[in-house]
Amino acid sequence: MNPAKRRTVIAGNWKMNFTPAQAKEFIKNVTPLVAGKDNCDIIFCAPYVTIAAAMEAAEGTNIKIGAENVHFAPKGAYTGEVSAEMLRAIGVEYVIVGHSERRQYFAETDETVNLRTKAALAAGMKVILCLGEVKEERLAGITDEVVGMQTKLDLAGITAEELKNVIIAYEPVWAIGTGLTATPEQAQETCAVIRKVVAGLYGEEVAEGVTIQYGGSMNDANAAELLAKPDVDGGLIGGASLVPEKFAAIVEAAQ
Repeated sequence: MNPAKRRTVIAGNWKMNFTPAQAKEFIKNVTPLVAGKDNCDIIFCAPYVTIAAAMEAAEGTNIKIGAENVHFAPKGAYTGEVSAEMLRAIGVEYVIVGHSERRQYFAETDETVNLRTKAALAAGMKVILCLGEVKEERLAGITDEVVGMQTKLDLAGITAEELKNVIIAYEPVWAIGTGLTATPEQAQETCAVIRKVVAGLYGEEVAEGVTIQYGGSMNDANAAELLAKPDVDGGLIGGASLVPEKFAAIVEAAQ
């Protein structure tokens, strides 16, 4: 982390977990554990049906509630999708775009990720933009090329001013839900590559202000070591974001 240059962000991605009642109970339990931990932004991205309940429970706390995805069209015949305007109408401030599970299971591409990012930014939301390589790409030694190309495609047409509302989450696909984690050195190396690509697009000063999270199985046991790296500015947390004590330990590590 480099808190002198950019904000640290610890965000939980609940994925397909929690009913509205369970979300309220979770927020109730985690709130006292993270109260006063103001050296980082704390966000939980929730399934659509739990957002309102989670926001109600988080009111008056230092916890923000976000969404896990957004469609790129303002309206239309997109059964099952939710627009940026709909999310903003209920007060959603943050949204995850391009998560590896969306890319893997729901055929999202860099093109649609770029469109979703633009739609969210146009609606006044902050985007947690996910990118990362699969195992075969890591083993082939082309991680830098893959994440570099993703960064360029996903940010195509986005201005430096808009980039102020984009958080980039590096999530090696081989470490999502597998229990595997990039070493702190691997995480630092790839986050630094992403920052270098951003610098090439927008300049060094802009790149130094961009928060880049690590999102591959960060948990209470490895968070401190990962967050100690200069280009790892937080975490996008999966499984550990479902357990108040584990998530709170990650927030503590960010202090």
